[in-house]
Amino acid sequence: MRIRSLLFVLGLLGGLQAPVHAQAPAPAGTTVTLEQALQAARGNLDVLLARHALSAARADVVSADRAPFPTLSAKLSSIDLQNGIGAGNFIRDKRIDKAIGVDWTWERGNKRALRTLAAQRGAAAAQADVEDIQTQQLLAVHAAFFDLLAAQERQEQTSAIAHSAAQLAGTAARRVRAGDLAAQDAARTEIESERAQIDVQAVLLERQRAALTLLQLTGLALDAGSLSARADWPPMDPTLSDAANLAALVESRPDVRAAQARIQAAQAARDNAAAQQHADVTWGVSYDHFPGTSNRLVELRLQVPLQWGYHYQGEIARAEAELSQAQDALEKTRLVASSEMQRLQREAQSTAQRTRRYESDILPRARQVADSAELAYSKGALSLIDLLDARRTLRATQLDALGARTDYAKAAGAWQLRTRPEALAPNH
Repeated sequence: MRIRSLLFVLGLLGGLQAPVHAQAPAPAGTTVTLEQALQAARGNLDVLLARHALSAARADVVSADRAPFPTLSAKLSSIDLQNGIGAGNFIRDKRIDKAIGVDWTWERGNKRALRTLAAQRGAAAAQADVEDIQTQQLLAVHAAFFDLLAAQERQEQTSAIAHSAAQLAGTAARRVRAGDLAAQDAARTEIESERAQIDVQAVLLERQRAALTLLQLTGLALDAGSLSARADWPPMDPTLSDAANLAALVESRPDVRAAQARIQAAQAARDNAAAQQHADVTWGVSYDHFPGTSNRLVELRLQVPLQWGYHYQGEIARAEAELSQAQDALEKTRLVASSEMQRLQREAQSTAQRTRRYESDILPRARQVADSAELAYSKGALSLIDLLDARRTLRATQLDALGARTDYAKAAGAWQLRTRPEALAPNH
């Protein structure tokens, strides 16, 4: 009795929501298309963070591409504290050596160009990172969208199954009262109906989870409780993943291009570290004024650091290690990218074959068997157990076919996003 009471309450709660196969149009703002979801993914928070990192990398280029600032200096010297500095105008007559000068450091070894090149390559890597993160977000949103669409259809199917099971249970109860059916068989139909109602509640929770995941990835301000995905399932394309040049696709991926740019940045940084062995020269000139001696004295200065006993071995060794690290990172990125491209290609091919087989062969036969069982049971030529088995087989086949179609939609979309992203671009 407790189970029946619980199921009755759940049934009332489920009845508050219109069945999916007959639900009213969703309120404005609760329906999202695939194009809207993908467009939101192109500017979600993860992508914005990557774009801010790109802005910072571009600012580093501006900081690197400048020469050292000249230094303005002023000096008062030869102040005679014993005999005094005399009377008169401070600038013209006081016996003080007054000087003003400018010093400027000449960077040798092409340091500025190498420093700028390293920053530019870092900015190129950051640009590729933006593209890579955007692609990753598109992949996640695309998969989440079709998870939501599949959950909607699964809710439709389970609602229809629950409705049919409830009808069968009602018919069985009337037949028991009429003495035409055993009470044990009626109990089986009631159990099937109760299980179907539980399945409806489970699928509803699954749909809400899928909606929350989609909203989290897109940042759309919509109600997850009433969110619906509106789209058609992608058509079967047997040539989608055929004859693909995987090597070229791997090299064109943004994560691989980012790793290559980081190698170039590390090479420039290594060359810049080696350039530190070329000592910078500081030139200086000043104009001096000393009353009583001369009003026009010029001083020329030259400063060179004495790099004795150390030739920047530490900086060069670190730059070499970072270059080796960047090279290893590129190899790892290529390996991961190659494996992923092979996996995506095989998944697109395999899910396409599985979906075609379900839709053209397995699912039609399951429907035919279920229809024949329904007809035979209505005429008394089939037992209740056989009818329930036929219904279970049809239900499992329908859910498996929906799963195969969902897997194909996700695999085909992932392959397109990695090979032809323009195919899923807005207004394409």
